[in-house]
Order: sequence, then C-alpha cells, then structure tokens
Amino acid sequence: MMRAWILPGLLVLVGSAIATAEILGGSPVAAAALLLLFVLIAATNSPLVFPRSVSAQEAQRRSALDGRPIVYWRPGCQYCLRLRTRLGRDAGQVHWVDIWRDPAGAAEVRAANDGDETVPTVVVAGEAHTNPDPAWVREQLSRLT
Repeated sequence: MMRAWILPGLLVLVGSAIATAEILGGSPVAAAALLLLFVLIAATNSPLVFPRSVSAQEAQRRSALDGRPIVYWRPGCQYCLRLRTRLGRDAGQVHWVDIWRDPAGAAEVRAANDGDETVPTVVVAGEAHTNPDPAWVREQLSRLT
C-alpha cells in the first residue's frame, strides 16, 4: 500500500524544497506556481486518479457476470495513466486491479506475461492483452452495450 505513494510523496517533497528556495530567493509567486505544478504531477501519479481497485478474485467474478474487461495496473505506471485518461468516463465501466495491493493480481499478470509484471494488462473474455490501445479497450466496452 505504501509503495503506491512513494513517487507522489517524493514529488511533493521535491516541489516543497524548490518552492522554499524560490520563497527565500524572493519569488513567492513562482514558488506557488512550482508547488502547484509538483502537486498536480504527484496527483496524476497517485492511486487517486484511478477508479477504486478490487481484488483479482472479485474482478474475475464480476467480469464473469457482466463481461466487462479487467485492467491490471499499478500506481506510477505511465502506460496505465495513459489508458485511464484516454478511457475518460468509460474507465468506471472496467474492473481495476492494483497489482501492488493484490498479490493474486500480480500473479495473474506474471502468468499472462511470461513472468513479467507488465501493466496495463487487460483481460477480455479470459484472454490477456498487454498494453492495448485505449481505443481497442473502448471498443470492447461498446460491444457490451
């Protein structure tokens, strides 16, 4: 759980240090702007921008019932963030599994990727797809409606 917050925490810490230096240098406006920038970058690299994660077992159960894709992801992954942002509102229709919080989810990803924890790994109808195009994932969601 704590591992997911290391990068965002470091970004805020570095931003605070730079902002402090700017304030001491007599530039409070620049300090505020830089701190805001670092906080925004930290937020986009945190678990906060992703829909609530469920366990791999729960995601598999739900997917079997409703046919929706399962996305295995981890905080700080730029490809996961790309998928999340490009899905937009449709991101809530997907079952998200944080592999850093769920060892069973990490095992599923390793099984699908020859032992590597490559994310995002999207499972549709029992078939794993590593780092698929967001448009393809959106297409899979549109087939459900």
